[in-house]
Amino acid sequence: MKINHIITSIDISTGGPARSVTHLISEMLSLESNIKIDLDALKCPEPILNSFSVSNGSVSFHDFEKLGLSKSLKSSLKKSDAHLFHGHGLWQMPVHQMAKIARQRHIPYIITPRGMLEPWSLTQSPLKKKLALSLFQKKDLNCAACIHATAPMEVKSIRALGFTNPIAMIPNGIDLRAFSDTIPNKSKTPKRMLFLSRIHIKKGIENLIEAWQQVDANVKQDWVIDIYGNGDPTYIESLKIKIKTANLEQQINIKPPVFGDQKTKVFREASIFVLPTFSENFGIVVAEALASFTPVITTKGAPWEELNTNNCGEWIDIGVSPLVEALNTMLAKSPEALQQMGQNGRQLIEQKYSMQAVAKQMLALYDWILNSSSPPNFIDIV
Repeated sequence: MKINHIITSIDISTGGPARSVTHLISEMLSLESNIKIDLDALKCPEPILNSFSVSNGSVSFHDFEKLGLSKSLKSSLKKSDAHLFHGHGLWQMPVHQMAKIARQRHIPYIITPRGMLEPWSLTQSPLKKKLALSLFQKKDLNCAACIHATAPMEVKSIRALGFTNPIAMIPNGIDLRAFSDTIPNKSKTPKRMLFLSRIHIKKGIENLIEAWQQVDANVKQDWVIDIYGNGDPTYIESLKIKIKTANLEQQINIKPPVFGDQKTKVFREASIFVLPTFSENFGIVVAEALASFTPVITTKGAPWEELNTNNCGEWIDIGVSPLVEALNTMLAKSPEALQQMGQNGRQLIEQKYSMQAVAKQMLALYDWILNSSSPPNFIDIV
């Protein structure tokens, strides 16, 4: 079985999709020796990886021209001996080039939208997206052998747009080898609440700042919020001004992004992780926090109802008022109660979101498409 994955960028700054794709491929390569996987991406300053550790996996970086079109990628895909193409992301030329060439060569392909068909996402630059849908994106999706969603709510969003393809609901996975299974000692002086993600308007950081002003003073007395991430410098500066104007400079800190062992350390030191997002297709940082024994507060813009059903956090409505209520509730909990929630979260990740389990599902999806086996139980067919 030969698979060609295509993604615009695997730069370390691009966030969850780049990590998810590279880790998934690595795990599939380790599980199945008879598979060959090529990963194609555009050139970037700081890729997550430059090669895989095994010979049956390869990484290629391509030059690109206007609008992200790549002659090098086009040439590579035309020569590819892959049985199946798998593209990640929408509205971007590399995945469109993949879909167009796949149709020309009669190669089946999968598209993973990565949350880009979620309602909030479609409201961002809506005219450009309507134009892209009419010109190429709708056809690319309609002709896919399967669309891959990472959460049930994403399946619903795709169906609501009228797409009738089979949809595979396979979550993103976590490489648990990167996260110690020992219960960490959480910071106590002060207690730390963590936000770690791209610093972008859709992440709801402004709601967090506003909510923090309204949290009971006695409850938040021994707490600080650490915001780690990268993003548009102008936007980050506007957040710093908002924090200063609210006299919260001693309580909320915006810090540069962290990676690798340092990122894991930050996750494990935090007593609570918060992601007040407007829209996520999965929210890999939520899974990483839970793998670090850290309970989570996030919104219904992310598919994490299991925070409530597994008592490992708070899954709340989008907005300032629900966030204030959740913060007041969580900050008032004893360290022992938060530790138990953290252990519940770790158990959830081990049982459902390990990278090995996810990789096995993806391999089963490939086998179904290429060999017409019985559809796995995670395939939604209309």
